Amino acid sequence: MSESKIPEILETFEADMLLEWTQELAAVNIRRGLIKEAELREECREFLSLFRIAVGQGNLTNIQAAAWDDMRQMLTSISRSRSQKGFTPSETATFIFSFKQPLFNRLRQELQDAAELGKEIWLATQLLDRLGLLIVEVYQKAREEVIFRQQEELLELSIPVVKLWEGILALPIIGTLDSARTQIVMELLLQKIVETGSEVAIIDITGVPTVDTLTAQHLLKTVTAARLMGADCIISGIRPQIAQTIVYLGIDLTNITTKATLAEAFLMALKRIGASIRSQPQ
Repeated sequence: MSESKIPEILETFEADMLLEWTQELAAVNIRRGLIKEAELREECREFLSLFRIAVGQGNLTNIQAAAWDDMRQMLTSISRSRSQKGFTPSETATFIFSFKQPLFNRLRQELQDAAELGKEIWLATQLLDRLGLLIVEVYQKAREEVIFRQQEELLELSIPVVKLWEGILALPIIGTLDSARTQIVMELLLQKIVETGSEVAIIDITGVPTVDTLTAQHLLKTVTAARLMGADCIISGIRPQIAQTIVYLGIDLTNITTKATLAEAFLMALKRIGASIRSQPQ
């Protein structure tokens, strides 16, 4: 295979292609107001400079080679930035794919042999497609990281640890108690026990729709962890259906105090810390 003409064309006509490329991109992106024209122009300039340097080293097929390290780093930065600014994956990939037109135009102007032109256009297409796929993959990974972080934050918000009384905490659980939520439950509860020095923690499962063997195991782990921190645990919200299920599954909760309601568990917790509630005389 003969040496590609792409590096030479980039070296000679870089400024012209940069102008044509930025004009096309600006018409789309400035209208959307997602990126400033000066920022877009600088990104195009940096991309084209790194692109010229990389292809100038002779490797136009493997973007994982060392020659493309700076380019991959730059595209990673651009992709993450566009993800945060609200660009769609298609708009993000357009940053790369839109460069095909100015490059192909210049190839057609400079190469007269049809076979050579076809070879160079195909080579450039494959190369830019690989870079376009790379920037989309990074974009997708960045979005997944944001979604995962938001899910963790929502889980923490959905599991509040409430101080009911001096020395008494309540942890109302709503929804399914899976392994991920159990870990967060334990971390939040143990942290609050340390912060408040509480002696009793009420774990209320009124909002848990069903209790199976796995859910019970998660509850037992949480109770054990709290006890290791010096806090006794009471599980409230044991409805008749849940009680029947626990018996049917053979789950042993004999060493754990359970109550039907949060109010009953609270009264029990007050007794354990030596406190009581008295009715005011009429």
